[in-house]
Amino acid sequence: MITLKSPREIEGMRQSGALLADVHKHLRDIIKPGISSWEIEAFSDKYITDHGGTPSEKGFEGYKYATCVCVNDEVAHAIPRKDLILKNGDIVKVDMTVELNGYQSDSCWAYAVGDVSDDIKRLMAVTHKALYLGIDAAVVGNRIGDIGHAIQQYVEVENDMGDVRELIGHGIQPTMHEAPNVPHYGEAGKGLRLKEGMTITIEPMVNLGTWEIAPKVVPGDTWEYYVSADGTPSCQYEHTLAITKDGPKILTSQDPEFDAKYL
Repeated sequence: MITLKSPREIEGMRQSGALLADVHKHLRDIIKPGISSWEIEAFSDKYITDHGGTPSEKGFEGYKYATCVCVNDEVAHAIPRKDLILKNGDIVKVDMTVELNGYQSDSCWAYAVGDVSDDIKRLMAVTHKALYLGIDAAVVGNRIGDIGHAIQQYVEVENDMGDVRELIGHGIQPTMHEAPNVPHYGEAGKGLRLKEGMTITIEPMVNLGTWEIAPKVVPGDTWEYYVSADGTPSCQYEHTLAITKDGPKILTSQDPEFDAKYL
């Protein structure tokens, strides 16, 4: 069932999203060569709880952590690790969901570690723009397929990169995963029609090579995560947004100046 949110509920999600965005803004200064992915987890978990929130991912389907931290070819759902040390030239993606006063928000952001290659810079730029092209398509009266088509056209046709199929966006609130599914590929004019009051995530995952992914398990653990099937770097950006009569409104913005038209 899809629930349409009231302005009061959307404002509660915006406050949750502001806390989540603050974590990401602090991570800009923390993520650098020589730190472990566990240090990202420890900081994020403490910051969320110190500010009255709860990391929603903890306990979800047995997951033990506040964040998913993916490095280089890791696409999604990788666990933070004390022995995974970030190196100059890496790309790291940090995904987390926050509950604050009963309201959920979800956002992933990508970070360059030190000096990265031109390929990584381009991958990050393409993925970031793909996110916003998807957001631009998330207007009342459009369909879910319009979001996916905008992203796929830009990623695959215009930039010859891999638009991951298996992992998709979703509705959010009252829990972290709600209907509808929001694929990042598709056919324009197809799928569920978007209505005022829907709250969804758009979170394209883009690989420098193939769109295909493969499962993997950390040695000594049983949690399954995903890597690009050809070992090429992967990137992801994600926002939570509300569908309103005035257009899509980003609820997890880190940059009010850049996102001015979406706030």
